[in-house]
Amino acid sequence: MTAMTTAERRGYHQICDASGAMMVIACDQRGGMRTVLAATPEEQAKISNATLGETKADITLYLASKAGCVLVDPVCAVPGLVDDDILPRDTALLIGIDASGWETSPEGYRISKMVDGIDARKVRELGATGGKIMIYLRMDTPEANVQNLETLKISIEDFAKEDLLLVVEFLTYQLEGESKEDYDAKFPSLIVEGSRACLELGSKVLKIPFPGNEQACAEVTKIAGDVPWAVLSAGVDHKTFLPQVEAAMKNGASGVIAGRSLWKDCISLNRNVSKEKLSTIAVSRLQDIQNIIRRYRAEKEAA
Repeated sequence: MTAMTTAERRGYHQICDASGAMMVIACDQRGGMRTVLAATPEEQAKISNATLGETKADITLYLASKAGCVLVDPVCAVPGLVDDDILPRDTALLIGIDASGWETSPEGYRISKMVDGIDARKVRELGATGGKIMIYLRMDTPEANVQNLETLKISIEDFAKEDLLLVVEFLTYQLEGESKEDYDAKFPSLIVEGSRACLELGSKVLKIPFPGNEQACAEVTKIAGDVPWAVLSAGVDHKTFLPQVEAAMKNGASGVIAGRSLWKDCISLNRNVSKEKLSTIAVSRLQDIQNIIRRYRAEKEAA
């Protein structure tokens, strides 16, 4: 697997917490965040990018400041987080380069979109520690992945030229006409093989969905070698996510990049409500995750 350069490794260290594990608060969502903040499509459409930026600022100030890093988008959140002195000095910054949503091919496959004008150089100019890209993969259907893997390849090469850390995320999805039972049965192998595809293109840090079971987690760790991987929350409830974190860390994960499981019921268009819930409920959930991570990191160091 492709080793990190010195600059990339320094960036990686900065997105980790004091235990040496990734602990990143993800709030780069746009459409998903609007869905949380308002009940109907009409109400969601009224929420401006500026309002989303304020929400992301609150998540950064009251929650991410207790973690190693915050992951935000370049549409709503930056440069404000930096220029308005909201981002704490010792909290790292990842900027997602993927656009909200996806396009659909004539065959029904998801085609990943990137934010216009955002490349590695621009991510650096915005003051970030590194970038994050998300693509969709359906690894049992090769024709579904051609364009998305090419997009990933181009981005990996771009960040390598800039010598800037890039976290690679992929999501998989249910095909049109596929039953939930069939999809669930395939899910672990889809995550393992998607991880393999990203690694073969030169990914140096992975952000992946929980692979479904401990065996699949161990398989990801085996094929990743020295490449660290973090498990994402995919919007599940906190009580569901905790055993997933436990299983991932037990089987070689290097940390967590979590968003909605921490804050989805803690943000509001009333910023006083957001402040109260983020600084209490969300921080308590973060501490639950940190306790699991630190326990497994301590066991690993003692082994």
